[in-house]
Amino acid sequence: MTAPSLFRRNVEFEIVPMRASDCAEASALHGAGFARAWTDGEIQALLAQEPVFGFMARQSGRRAQPGGFVLARLVEGEAEILTIAVHPRHQRAGIGWRLMGAVLRHLRAEGAASLFLEVDDGNDAALALYRKIGFSKVSERAAYYDNGGGAKTTALVMRLDLG
Repeated sequence: MTAPSLFRRNVEFEIVPMRASDCAEASALHGAGFARAWTDGEIQALLAQEPVFGFMARQSGRRAQPGGFVLARLVEGEAEILTIAVHPRHQRAGIGWRLMGAVLRHLRAEGAASLFLEVDDGNDAALALYRKIGFSKVSERAAYYDNGGGAKTTALVMRLDLG
């Protein structure tokens, strides 16, 4: 056992509906995981749209720090994940799984038929999560993501049937 793992505490998170007041924190989370962070204004503009909804993972307790968030959109029975981000300090702690679970419960309650998402083909952790949930690849978008260093990576388009 290494020294850092001796002092690591499991932090409990609750998954709550996202509000406009969460957008600045969501932008900071997005910036921790993506080469180009979405601004709080961009996130707020999306969240203000009728078909867009989201969830935040907040630490239980007095400080209620965010551990991650997800934004999704549902139109005419088809949904898509717009973005999902988990703070690097809390990755591999089940937050992404729980955020996706909240989205799936919401979509099933709304009668959605399918859920789509795009993921960088080099993001092994995200791909493992999506495959565990049941997503399958339906297409690719070559040179879709810009990693900030000039190189472009492929996006995999994935689908989950909810029916």
